[in-house]
Amino acid sequence: MDINANVPKEIVEKAYEILEIVKKTGKIKKGTNEVTKSIERGTAKLVLVAQDTNPKEIIMHLPALCEEKGIPIVPVPKREELGEIAGLNIPTASIAIIQEGEAKQAIKELTSKLKSA
Repeated sequence: MDINANVPKEIVEKAYEILEIVKKTGKIKKGTNEVTKSIERGTAKLVLVAQDTNPKEIIMHLPALCEEKGIPIVPVPKREELGEIAGLNIPTASIAIIQEGEAKQAIKELTSKLKSA
């Protein structure tokens, strides 16, 4: 998926909901370096990237990497929102969910929505 694409609001909201659940019951990796490692190792189940990341080069490699590994990626509008929902006090460019916790089914549903989008 193109990280500059206009993502339907329902998909972004669903991704945020999943992140909320995983924050409590699963495990996430924060920051592009950690996210890149988890994608390369194949441990990422879902990746969220902020579209307002500047410079874009920081996250440009993630969609191709996710596609190569078959990992769903969801572009979200703002780094601030992504950081806040992940429980950080600072904005973040990307997040990887590496243990789904109680969000396993929700991630499956989101993945099939992304494939049909």
